Amino acid sequence: MKNLSVLVLEDHPFQRLMVVTALRSAITGRIYEASEGGEALSLLKACGGVDIAICDLQMAGKDGLEFLRESGNARLVHSVILNSALDPALCQASAAMIECLGLNFLGELARPLDINGLTALLATFQRTRRRAHAAPVEPPPASEVRQGLARGEFKAYYQPKVSINGESLVEAEVLARWHHPQHGVLPPSHFLPAMQTHGLMEPLFWRMLDQGLELQAQQKRTHPPATLAFNLHPSQLASRLLTTGIEHALAQRQLSASDITLEVTEDGLESTPAATLENLVRLRVMGCGLAMDDFGAGYSSLDRLCAFPFSQIKLDASFVRRLKIQPRTAAVIRGVASMAEALGLDLVVEGVETLEQRTQLQQLGCKIAQGYLYARPMDQAQFLGYCQAHPPGALHRPH
Repeated sequence: MKNLSVLVLEDHPFQRLMVVTALRSAITGRIYEASEGGEALSLLKACGGVDIAICDLQMAGKDGLEFLRESGNARLVHSVILNSALDPALCQASAAMIECLGLNFLGELARPLDINGLTALLATFQRTRRRAHAAPVEPPPASEVRQGLARGEFKAYYQPKVSINGESLVEAEVLARWHHPQHGVLPPSHFLPAMQTHGLMEPLFWRMLDQGLELQAQQKRTHPPATLAFNLHPSQLASRLLTTGIEHALAQRQLSASDITLEVTEDGLESTPAATLENLVRLRVMGCGLAMDDFGAGYSSLDRLCAFPFSQIKLDASFVRRLKIQPRTAAVIRGVASMAEALGLDLVVEGVETLEQRTQLQQLGCKIAQGYLYARPMDQAQFLGYCQAHPPGALHRPH
């Protein structure tokens, strides 16, 4: 690995020597070492900062926590690898603190030193850096987004939600992609902020719904259509036209409300007027599924589960990402899986990317998953082929 700058902050001489020696064989670039936080800060101020700090937390003088706070505030470190013998729960809390400081937490380094583990963490940094340095496309003006909507440039893509073993399709989330005439296919991160700012989420929703229902109508001619999930923006939840518009769109194509799910983010329910509750109840009475998206990312999930007629929970992808570095996360996921089963709700675990994660989630009682391990978002033609290869499973529709 080329051109990395790394600081090793470790007060134990032999442990520090092991890490520095391993780094010298793994990277080319600058390697600094320090035995306490004050010395490390002086080094960073002199050299202008480093890409990665490999940091112990307990030491005499200025400890690792103080070093991380001061170096983070001074923007002298980009990413952090923890190398500490502290209790795992304390390391987890420290990792959360690192991210709150605006630093990129790469993971923990095992003791005694695991060279393969160190190499993997360095590779993670390299991948992150390559993505960050990719040439960005400038955010579009609102007028260009409106023109794209009018010209039909926004297309529905489909990401499957599948049985945890990957054998059967349970449902597919409908996601927007912009087929830009100059820049090619653009992801939501490029255009959603502009749409949210300029009140364009509602026309985007109706376009995605129209394309998704058209696909279902096409499937219905030969076999039962795949269930599709559409994202509702919080601004739409109180609209008096929401439920009647969905009902009309379904009737036009002779489709059943039970063939669609509406996904609502938890933070979109922070303030809940009566009209929002009425719409959510009407959608469930019609037979639509209702999913709480990004479950666990907010602060009032359990209260919302009691108050709203959800049929599905989507566990936020951050829980899967933390499985390897925060052991307590496994207990949380097991608890959510048990709770969902007791409430008669489908639990969909988002962000599954590796076989190791799938195995862990199966052991924790999870049954439905979504993520790159199974399939990336795909266009209509690709999705129709996917449906033929993966027979549909069943979704609960509790009443």
